[in-house]
This record gives sequence, C-alpha cells and structure tokens, in this order.
Amino acid sequence: MWNGIKPVFVDIDPHTLNINPDQIEAAITPQTKAILPVHVYGTPCDVTRIQEIAQRHNLKVIYDAAHAFGVTDKGGSILRDGDLSVLSFHATKVFNTFEGGAIVCHDLQTKKHIDDLKNFGFVNETEVAAPGINGKMSEVQSAMGLLQLKHMPGVLAGRAQVDNWYRRDLAGIPGIQCLPVPDGIQRNFSYFPILIEPTYPVTRDTLYSALKEQGIHPRRYFYPLISAFPMYRELPSSDANHLPIATDVANQVLCLPIFPELDRVSVNRIVDCIRALGG
Repeated sequence: MWNGIKPVFVDIDPHTLNINPDQIEAAITPQTKAILPVHVYGTPCDVTRIQEIAQRHNLKVIYDAAHAFGVTDKGGSILRDGDLSVLSFHATKVFNTFEGGAIVCHDLQTKKHIDDLKNFGFVNETEVAAPGINGKMSEVQSAMGLLQLKHMPGVLAGRAQVDNWYRRDLAGIPGIQCLPVPDGIQRNFSYFPILIEPTYPVTRDTLYSALKEQGIHPRRYFYPLISAFPMYRELPSSDANHLPIATDVANQVLCLPIFPELDRVSVNRIVDCIRALGG
C-alpha cells in the first residue's frame, strides 16, 4: 500500500492453513506483480506449485518466513524458495535478537540494493541511490543473535518435547484438533495451534478467557484476519464470503504456550483445563 500496490487476498488450505495455490491462480490478473505467501506457524507452503504459477505468469514470489527460522524440507532450507524470504527475529520468535530480522535473496545485485535501502539509501559518503530507511540492526542485537545461535539445538529439542506432550495429551479430547504434521519437514515448533471445533462444548473465546483466568496465556493467532483490518476491509477480496476457510479458522484457532522450559507439570495443567471445559 505504501507503494500504491493493491493487496488481493485469497483463501487458505484447511489442513496446512497456508495459502491455497488454486486460489492464487484464480486471482491473477494482468495487474498482478507478485505472490506473497506466508509459511504459517513455520509449516512450508506448497513451494513447488507456487513457483510453477509464478513462472507461468512471470511473477515474483516473496515469502513471509517470519515463523520459519531453521525449517527444512527434502531440498534443504525453505529460505531458498522464491525471489526473497523475509525472517523475523522479534522477541516472540524461536530465534530472536530482541527486534530485527533478515531478508534472504539469491544474487549479490539484489542484496546490494537491499543493503542500500536499509541504510538510508546511502551508497557511500557522497552518493545516495534511493529514498531508503533506517532498517539496520544494532551491534547489540547482532551480539544477542550470535549468542542465541549457540543454544538453538537445545531450544528446538525443548520445543519439540512440548509439542509431543501436547499432541499425545490432546488427542482424546473431542472437538480439539491439532494440525497435522507435514511429511519430510524438519519443523522448528515455533507455535502450537489447535482448532476449537463446533463439537467442543464451549467456544474458542470462552476457552481463551477460562485459560487466562487460570494464569495460562494462549493467543488467538491469527485473529482478527488481516483482511478485516480498517486499512484493508474495503477491498473486494477482503469480503469474508471470499475467504470462508480463513474466516472459520480465525474464529477457531488458539495457540497454546510453547517454549523450551515449559515443563511436564505445566503442560498437564494446561491440558487438564482444556479437558475439564470439554467434559
């Protein structure tokens, strides 16, 4: 929108919660410039189909990989896909530098252009190539990130254990659905989303409030949908009838607490609260 480009929203796949490639193709017009998929909760998009669509229509692909640090598939890092992948190193992410992020690209010319833009557009002491921004990370943030890298194997192992506990314990609760584990993917366990289905005795929001009353802090994420934000809601593609799956999921999803130090006793207490309300 800053660049005068109109966003066009399309619906998601009900199993992965990622963008639906069939919907992408149907939304492309002569005005389309790029595809902006999100690796939601760190689950890779259908990168092969998206790339095929992009090549067929001569489009760029820019991946929002904010959730996807360290995620790999059979071909290696998913950051190799698309023209750009954008990572978040915000404090809530698996790997963080307090604030900041990274843009991964495939050629030095693009990297040089990004480097110029993030540094006020400066090329050197006397030359300014573009109206840039101050998008640099500080040395303190970088030092934090370098220290974090040393601990990542333990961080990922701890999160994997919590993910395993949740999946095992929630499996028998009617109306609670865990997202399927994709084949051939090395996950980073960045989030643990569950769907509160209509068969569960109370609504997602009732469960959300009940857990908070117990000192448990889940997150309704993504809720509300981005398409419902004031700056987007008037777009034709933002109509909820155009996004039925995303709309349903936004009203059902709840991300449970997950972090490496979350112990077995705490997971038991969270699951017991969900089971008690579902009883």
